[in-house]
Amino acid sequence: MIRNRDIIVVGLQPWDIKIGSNCKNMALEMSRNNRVLYVNRALDRISVLRSAKDEKVQTRRNSLRGETNDITPVNNTLWTLDPRTILESINWIPFDGLFNRCNYINNKRLAKEINQAVKRLEFKNILLFIDNDFFRALYLPELLEDVHQTIYYIRDKLTSQPYFKKHGTRLEPELMKKATMVAANSAYLAQYAQLYNESAFDIGQGCDFDWLKNPLSGIPRELQSLQRPVIGYVGALLAARLDISMLEGIATQMPEWSIVLVGPEDDAFRKSRLHQLPNVFFTGNRLVEQLPAYINSFDVCINPQVVNEMTIGNYPRKIDEYLALGKPVVATDTVAMQMFAPYVYLCRNQDEYISKIVEALQEDPESSLREKRIRFALSHTWENCVAEMGKHLDQVVSRNYQNALV
Repeated sequence: MIRNRDIIVVGLQPWDIKIGSNCKNMALEMSRNNRVLYVNRALDRISVLRSAKDEKVQTRRNSLRGETNDITPVNNTLWTLDPRTILESINWIPFDGLFNRCNYINNKRLAKEINQAVKRLEFKNILLFIDNDFFRALYLPELLEDVHQTIYYIRDKLTSQPYFKKHGTRLEPELMKKATMVAANSAYLAQYAQLYNESAFDIGQGCDFDWLKNPLSGIPRELQSLQRPVIGYVGALLAARLDISMLEGIATQMPEWSIVLVGPEDDAFRKSRLHQLPNVFFTGNRLVEQLPAYINSFDVCINPQVVNEMTIGNYPRKIDEYLALGKPVVATDTVAMQMFAPYVYLCRNQDEYISKIVEALQEDPESSLREKRIRFALSHTWENCVAEMGKHLDQVVSRNYQNALV
């Protein structure tokens, strides 16, 4: 357990982000026993020019002009910082040496703002927690004052994406090597991190189940007339993460099934053949408080994930959400999914998806498996994640101390 520490959290997601955020959840949990400064993402020059009307950009600009406080309390032990600086947009630079020099300048600008805030808050013996930001935080372990340990937190294989791959494939390993330890939210990402830092650990994934506690009763009206069984998915419909061709194949091969897809679509989904299939139903985006009713109305929940460099290591939070409601789940088999194997039907192709859905439909609803699924999902808390991270940090610090004495 991490207790009585002063912690600086730096990451890619600002506090006022509108979607779920591991970084925010971790910061909130750490603030229960520590003082935490959460550093919002500093403005960069392109964002100022291209996204001037964005609410988050306007908030940062108001602070930059001194119209609002740069340090804002969230609770008695957690503050956010809007750095009063503008960083240069440098990812376009093709030359490593020039990029490194410019990136160091950006890091110095950010470090100056953080150091000033730290002095005002009187932080000491600091633990630096870096969430996936291997650009703006690369040099912070050296540039920030009184930092004693650094944790690099990896929750996505960002270097698989074109923007981050350009320089990230060399910068992320560099940051991992200098970190005291690396914390990952899946076994796959922990294995990847261990290539660069032997002190890399899978600390699991926390989930917020509050929105599931009071699900709306009954089947949503638009699903009431559908033919059973209903096979459903809830979440963003993105071709980069979901296998459209597999969905088309399942729906075509099993026309007696109703396939329900709940969530916003990208262009690939909007243009897909799924919209021409009579047994596929798109509900569009739905409010969070409505989602439990949709999940409860499914006979089987699915996660037809496409396997690529980005998704193969992802921890699928939606699986926990399905299981927390006791639903049978059929999902794509990946390294990260192995921990779910006792509770989820895992598949590698379309034929296996169909056979496993058939098997799931034949489950005895009175079996103990439902309660086992619920208990397993509800064990994935942010408290457990932070406790696991703290346990590993204590072990690494103790080992490093013993090695220094030798």
